[in-house]
This record gives sequence, C-alpha cells and structure tokens, in this order.
Amino acid sequence: MAKLKLTKNEQKAQKDALRMYQRYLPTLTLKKQQLQSEIRTIEAEAISVRKQREALEKEFDVWIGVFGEESAFTPGLVTVRNIRKGTGNIAGVAIPVFEGAEFSRGEYDLYSTPLWVDLAADKMEEALSLDLRASVLDEQVRLLRKELLTTSQRVNLFEKVKIPEAKANIKKISVYLGDQQVSAVVRSKISKKKIEQRNAQASGVRGEVAI
Repeated sequence: MAKLKLTKNEQKAQKDALRMYQRYLPTLTLKKQQLQSEIRTIEAEAISVRKQREALEKEFDVWIGVFGEESAFTPGLVTVRNIRKGTGNIAGVAIPVFEGAEFSRGEYDLYSTPLWVDLAADKMEEALSLDLRASVLDEQVRLLRKELLTTSQRVNLFEKVKIPEAKANIKKISVYLGDQQVSAVVRSKISKKKIEQRNAQASGVRGEVAI
C-alpha cells in the first residue's frame, strides 16, 4: 500500500475517489438486490418445474405394466435429438434460456406394438423436456449467484473499506494541512516580531549615536 501523501493534490484525489465510490455504491446495491430477487424467482420456477416432473412421474405409474414388457417399450424408444436454447440478460448477466427440445423415437412395428406405447413415449418426451428446462434454470441460478458474489464483494469493499478509508485520508490530510497553516501563521508572527525587535534595537542604537 502506497504511503499517503499529505498534500493538497492528494486531498483532491481522495475527494474525487470518495465521490466516485458514493456515486457507484447505490447502483451496485440496486444490482445486488435485483440479482437476489431474480435468483429467488428462478429458484421458485425450478421448484415448480420439478413438481410438474414429479406429478408426471406419478402418471407413469399407469404404465408400470408397460415398462415391464421390454419387447413393447424399449429404453431407447425416446432420445433427445436437439436442445434449443436462446440467450437472455438479467442485470447485465448473459443467461441461457430453454426454448424447447426435439426428440427421436426408436423404430417399432406400428401394427404389433400396442397403442399405449405411443402415449407413454409422449409422456417421456414431456418428462425429458421438464428435466432439460429445470437444468437450464439451474444454470441461470449458477451464473446469477456468481455475479451476485462479485457484486456483493464490491458493495462490501466500497461500504466497509474504500469509503471509510477515503474519508479517513481526507480528514488526516485536512488536519495536517490545517496544522501546517497554523504553523506558518505562527512562524510569520514570530518572524515579524523579531524584525520589529531588530528594528527597535537599531533605532535605539542610532539614537544613542546621535546624542
């Protein structure tokens, strides 16, 4: 840490820095609050999506008998072919946005396979979509939490370090410059008094010589 210079230029620099910290702190605080609010909203949405997924899971109970017939319902019947994601922005943070998914279905004989296999496959696609959506929401939260951490650190830095430090430096410089000014006035008075004394002594000597 550089040694504080007790000069008027340094005093001005510290005042400028203090104004900057005080100007940006409200913006950072507002961003912190916005991030916290958005994270809570997204987390609530993720919980809702997972509850939908759980409800869908219960619906699968209807197809328990189906899952037991490997010849009718194979594990590779539904696969994710493509995940569509867009990009959003929250408080200056770029986040992924789930826009949907495309699925592929394994081949099976439409005549020999029961109709309910198609219905079960539809439910599986819906369940996979919910899983993918929840995963993207989790990624949004992760990115926003990372930005929240950085923003919170900056808020704390400004509030607890930079602003108090700048104020203390300004006070220290002001006290020093004030003391210097008082000392200068005192020295000036002492010098003036000495000059007056010398002048008085010189006048006395001249008077004695004249007599």
